[in-house]
Order: sequence, then C-alpha cells, then structure tokens
Amino acid sequence: MKGLLLAGLSFVALAAGAEARVVGFEVTRTEAPAFAGRSFAAGPYEKIVARVTMAVKPEDARNAGIVDLALAPRNAAGEVVFSTDVHILKPADPARGNGKLLYEVTNRGRKLGLSLLNDAPMVNDPASAADAGNGFLMDQGYTLVWSGWQGDLATAGGLLGLDVPTVPGVTGESREEFVFDDTKGTEGPVVAIDLSYPAADPDPAKARLTVRAREGDARATPAGLSFKYLSPTRIEITKAPGFDAGAIYEFIYAAKDPKVMGLGFAAVRDLVSFLRYEGAAPDGSANPLAADGAPALKAAYAIGISQSGRFLRDLLYHGFNDDESGRPVFDGLMPHIAGARRTFTNARFAQPGRYSRDHEDHLYPGDAFPFSYATSLDPIGGTTDGILKRCEAAGSCPKVIQTDTDTEAVQARLSLVVTDAAGKPLALPDNVRAYYFAGLPHFTPFGAKSAPAAACQLPSNPLHAGAPMRALLVALDAWVAEGREPPPSRYPGLEEGTLVAAQEAGYDGIPGLKFAGEHNEKSLVDHTRMPPVAGPAYPVFLPRVDADGHAVAGIRLPVIEAPTATYLGWNLRKAGFAEGAICGLTGSEVPLARTRAARQEAGDGRLSLEERYPDHAAYVAAVSAAARKLVDERLMLPADADTIVRAAEASDVAR
Repeated sequence: MKGLLLAGLSFVALAAGAEARVVGFEVTRTEAPAFAGRSFAAGPYEKIVARVTMAVKPEDARNAGIVDLALAPRNAAGEVVFSTDVHILKPADPARGNGKLLYEVTNRGRKLGLSLLNDAPMVNDPASAADAGNGFLMDQGYTLVWSGWQGDLATAGGLLGLDVPTVPGVTGESREEFVFDDTKGTEGPVVAIDLSYPAADPDPAKARLTVRAREGDARATPAGLSFKYLSPTRIEITKAPGFDAGAIYEFIYAAKDPKVMGLGFAAVRDLVSFLRYEGAAPDGSANPLAADGAPALKAAYAIGISQSGRFLRDLLYHGFNDDESGRPVFDGLMPHIAGARRTFTNARFAQPGRYSRDHEDHLYPGDAFPFSYATSLDPIGGTTDGILKRCEAAGSCPKVIQTDTDTEAVQARLSLVVTDAAGKPLALPDNVRAYYFAGLPHFTPFGAKSAPAAACQLPSNPLHAGAPMRALLVALDAWVAEGREPPPSRYPGLEEGTLVAAQEAGYDGIPGLKFAGEHNEKSLVDHTRMPPVAGPAYPVFLPRVDADGHAVAGIRLPVIEAPTATYLGWNLRKAGFAEGAICGLTGSEVPLARTRAARQEAGDGRLSLEERYPDHAAYVAAVSAAARKLVDERLMLPADADTIVRAAEASDVAR
C-alpha cells in the first residue's frame, strides 16, 4: 500500500535554519478610534491596514517542503517574494490591553472570528459600533490580526488573499468537480464555470467531462453531455439529460502555471513572527505592535474556523510553528470545526478551497493520514506519523484546543482524531484537548433562524457555538499564561462506548429523519491516477446518541440538556438533489411535539414538551441547572449562563 501516494504533495519535515522574513510593512490606512468610538474594558480600539511583503530563500532547509518553491521566479537576491494585506485591531492604549495577539486564519479570505466569539455580524471590514458584537475579545484586551494565506482568491469585497508567484512552463493534469444544486445561475441546461488553472491546451479532445448521480457511481459520458472552452480559464457545460440537480460533474484537463500555494504557511509563520519578535523590517518600516522599537507581545494564539481550522492542523503538521531562529510562532492554537482533516494547499495545482464530504469533492486531497495529533502507525498506508511529530522534534509544539460539532462527526470523520488507523483508541498528547459540541451545526452566524435549505430534507439548525468557544479561549489563555490545566477533553471515544459503528448510532423514532448510517467514509486514495482511485477503507465511527438524537458525549449545552427540539449537525439531500446523501454542512432541527397525544399521533419516540416540563418554571429550572453545571466545569462563562437563563425566562416554553 505504500505505493498509494499523493502525487505532487510534500509531507517533508521542514528543518530549522531559514531566513524567511517580512521585508516591508507599509501601513496604508488607520482608524482611531475604531468601532465608531465605542469603548471596551480595554478602552477604545484602533484599526491598522497594511500591505506586507515577505521573501524566502528556496534553498533554506526550512522551506524545502514547499512544493514548487525551487521553480518559482526570484528577485535579485535569490528570494521568492509574496505579499498580503494585513488587518489589525488593537487597544489604542497598549497598557490597557492584555499584551496578547490573537491571529485568525481567514476562511476563504473572510473574517469569521468576531461572529463566533463576539456574536457579531459577519463583515470583512468591521467599522461600526455594532460590528464589535458583544465586545468580548476587546474586553479581554486582545490584539486581533488577520492576513491572507490562500493564493487563489480574488480579493474583492474586502477578502484577504495572498499574492504568490506562478511557476511558468509547468503543466499537469488538474481536476474540477461541480455539484450545481440549481444554485443561482446554474438552474438552466448550460452553465459557465471558471477553472482553477488555465488550460495548457484548450483543445476539447485533450480534456474529459463526465457525470454521475452519486459519488460511488461509475462516471458516464451520456449523449447530450458536452463542454466547450470560452477561454483558457473558463468552460461552458451543457448538462446531461436524465440527471438531477445534485449530479456530480467532473472535468479533467491539462493545466499550466501552478501557483506556489504552500507559501501560505510561510506567510502566516513569518508575519506573526515579525509582529511578535521584531521591531522593524529590513526596509525600516516599523512593527506597529512594537513599543519604542522593541517587541512587546507576551504571547500569540491562533484560531481557525472550518477551512482555516484545517489550515492550522496542516501548518502544525508541516512544521511551521517555529520561525527562522527556532522560536515558537504560536503558544496556543484553536482549530475549530476541522475534524480529522487538513488542507489541499501544499501541492502542485492545489485547490485550498476543496474539502472532502460524503457527496461533494469526496476524493480530493487534504485529508490523508495522519489524522490525529499523536504519532501512530497507519497499517493501511504503511507509514508512521502524527500532526505533532515535527513540532515535537523541534521543541515548538503549542497548546492545542480543538473543537468540533455534530457536523464533523458525519462529514469530517472526527472519530479519527481519537482513534488510530486500525480503529483502536488513541490518546491525545498532554498538550492537546478536544471538545465536541453535541447537537451543534458546522458554523452558524449569531442570530440565525431555522429555515428551509434548498437541497435538504429538513429545516436548518440555527445553534451558535459562541458561548463554549469563549470559555475555551479563556481556558487556553490560562493554560499558556498561568499553567492552569483546561477542563478535561469532552470528546466521544471508543473506550467509553460513546463512539459506535455508524449503523448503531441510535437515530430512531424521530419523525422525518431517515438515517441509515450515512457518513463521509475515508479510504486510502491513489492520487497518482486521474481520476483518483479509492483503496482500502479506514474505520470511521459516529457518536452514540440518546432518545432525542443528541450525542451522549461532549459538551451538552442547555439547549441540548433541556431541549425543545432535536438539533443535528447534518441533514440529508431531498428528492431531485441526489436524495439520501448528506446535505453539505447544513444541520437540521426537528421540533418536539407539544403534547403527549400529538407525539403519539406522529409516531414520535421523543418525549413531548408537556412530558418534560410540567410548567414554565420547570423548563427554566432545567435550563438554569444545565448552564450552572457548565460554569462549574469552566465550559461556560457566568455572563453567558446568565444570558441563556434570561432567554429561557422570556420564552413561551411550557406556558
């Protein structure tokens, strides 16, 4: 099985000794005060927008694992140059801040952290007082930093991307998959699509287009299916008759001019190292976080959400948490909703936005072994590895708090975080904690409402993860700054009997829910072939659930402990959209019946509201008890518990 390798992917350990650096830090805009003058516990904030230029020498051993770096154009000094915009929010008076940097890895160029941690609106250039949400991060005194790392983004609308060089004269096969789902602009029989890379030869005879109804089906070229090039980077597809809106279209072609996407890891490493350890860049431009020309930060943390959580796991795996002098870049990491995956970034013809799901992009690279932080043997692939292996060798491992939701159980194989490739329990290292949010969806903006989802069978899950994430950031800070251990991991496991075979999860007796063990399976994939070929399967388990359909393990918020509905992190596709497959990252909500008679009439096995809560006071008491328990366990802050109890008091449940 050792022959089943990822073509073009490099998992080489990046050794110490590079001279990667920020060579210029040009401030282009400041706003003081930020947030329309709103003040916080740490006082008013200031916004800084800058353009940062970085350079690396390909021959330095630290950068040797960056795919195609040696082939990239260089400047007169023999360096490869790349650049990004940087956004900073910091206390106007540094003495009132906590002296710590919180770097958010952008998600497809977007800022999601303020929505998650501050219950704020999702905006890319926060400016109004309302854009700070509840002000949590500012009250804590953090300096917040964002920059680009993804080299294939168009940076319109405030998105943050990374300008990386292309490699001229290099060609190779590239693959695109499309599931149109009748989204806006794709409803008709003909659809125009942008390619990730330009075609090396726009001769239609040198490319192939196929369609299949489901991921496991054979690829077909039925009559009526066709394509044509509109330009080297754009094609027009005529859909196949007889296939529904959820069909998978696959286009394989000879591409050219790959981008050096792996520079995204160096970009994060070198920017944060500069802000943390340097007073100025070689061109004399100042570090805006320095004090009197000297570095002033006490610590640096990073959070990544979904794609960017996968990026943090990959950054750690590739050895980018120590800088050119061997100093740690981040003291603490918070990969959120990453599951057992990494990214399709450090590869020739990489597509960092792709990620495997049950129905979409299933065989794309980005989720190969190792899945867990601890080093272990993969008997299927014949390798021994772990996400922490390189930082352990370098002595630069950070504290890690990984958080996942119910979505990652079915779509991101979270069981592989705590099991080995043979399906046996695997302990987390001492510097890692893992927490699972039972019943929560992948990512929902604060204030979302349950609503029908176009391709899904059930209404969406509106639950938001802000409350436990705030508590865990406080715990991470105490772990790093004070050495205070965080709460024990709350994650399903085999030894506890809370991870089980998919068909044994226990989703029974819930009206409208037809679950037959669907999940995003994982196999060893041969990427030397195009299309890729799935080999032997890895064991993937699902959390065991209670009679309400909620996982018995993990952090169970008051909305799960004292429910008014079943909340799931997954949904199923409806008829006309590849019926029965998992519906992307959309969760679902199935309300409880109000009365025993109503639930019996519906064949609902879950207790009704009247059977759970004799009156409104009983409901409020149940919510309050669940919230206070989480506060006692340091998994919820007292202020959030108070907010949740007030909302229960104001509700009409059991009135």
